[in-house]
Formats: sequence, C-alpha cells, structure tokens
Amino acid sequence: MSLTELTATSRVTVFPLESLTVAYTTQSSDERGLGDIGLVTVVGEHSDGDELWRLARDLGNRTHDGDQARWILTQASRARMVTTYRDLPKATWTAQIRRRCELGGLFANHDVLMTGRIALPDQ
Repeated sequence: MSLTELTATSRVTVFPLESLTVAYTTQSSDERGLGDIGLVTVVGEHSDGDELWRLARDLGNRTHDGDQARWILTQASRARMVTTYRDLPKATWTAQIRRRCELGGLFANHDVLMTGRIALPDQ
C-alpha cells in the first residue's frame, strides 16, 4: 500500500485504546477549514495503523471497511469529548498515512478517515 506523509499544526487529542496510544486530529479538503477529514493514527514508529482496523473488527464486531471506519471515528470522537485525555491545542506533527476510507456520507463531521502512524512532539 502506498505511503503518504503529512505534516501540519493542529489540535491533537491523544488517548489510550487497548494497548495503543492513539492520536486524533482533523484536516480540511479545501480552504473552508471544515475538518472534514478525520485523521486517527497510532503514536509510535513501530505501527502502520492497521491495529486500529483490527480493533474495529475484533472489539467493534465490524466486518466492512465503512463500518470499521465509523467505529474508529467514534472512539476518537469520544476521546476528544473527555477532558482527562491529553489535548495538544497547537501540535506540529508528521503522519505516515497508510489507509484512506471514503465514508460515503458525513459521519462525526467527517467524509473521510485516514489512518497510519504519527510522530508528535515530546513522544
């Protein structure tokens, strides 16, 4: 699978999910800045983000890509709403994107989910 590298500065929420440390942020597909792309990534250099999809299948009991993507976005959205997790309001990060899923409609304010791994400051 192809690799896309993104670097940006944005709000990042870092939270635990099973044995993973996960980071959630958003990107915009155009200049409106709507954050319509959800970026849910695993923190650390030894991941490719496939662990998120396995959790969606195993814990979320989801078998189709779109359902798995919505499960992943639900976990990220929940984490952002809970103030006990680490919130980085203006983090500069670099992500290696391995997977992109078009949702076919708006879900949790996102049309697209991208997953992979991320490097954050002080991680």
